[in-house]
Amino acid sequence: MPVKAMVADFDYDDTSGEVRDQRAAHAEMMHTFVATLRQGLEDDAGYATQSLPCDNDTCTAGNMESAALIERARQSDARLLVFGGIHKMSTLVQWGHVYMVDLSNEKILLERSFSFRGDDERAFRRAGEFVAGTLARVTIEPHTQPTRVLTD
Repeated sequence: MPVKAMVADFDYDDTSGEVRDQRAAHAEMMHTFVATLRQGLEDDAGYATQSLPCDNDTCTAGNMESAALIERARQSDARLLVFGGIHKMSTLVQWGHVYMVDLSNEKILLERSFSFRGDDERAFRRAGEFVAGTLARVTIEPHTQPTRVLTD
């Protein structure tokens, strides 16, 4: 049976100062990023991925306390939780942060920064592929009892 991984929506912050409003385009590109990440985790690691169920528009680390994010993932009987965010700092340079948490012991398995160039679907897709490949190489220990190492 494949390991179940909940992938939360990622936060997005644009401080590039560009004049035109790109919120709708960036929301669509973030959808591409997360969908590519999920598909990559399924293809590269064999995980069964799902979106984090949410009552409001998005369940992200920026919109929820970490305990609530973890509990939401646990309610779905997931073993892993993946979350993070992307920050657009200039016209072409973006950087992100991704976390992978083992919910069986609340241990952070991976915390990684990444950067990419571009501000289009292709750039976000390639970033999602890169992050999925990075996460697919993380070793998961056998199931253990929670130790509650994560705090807000």
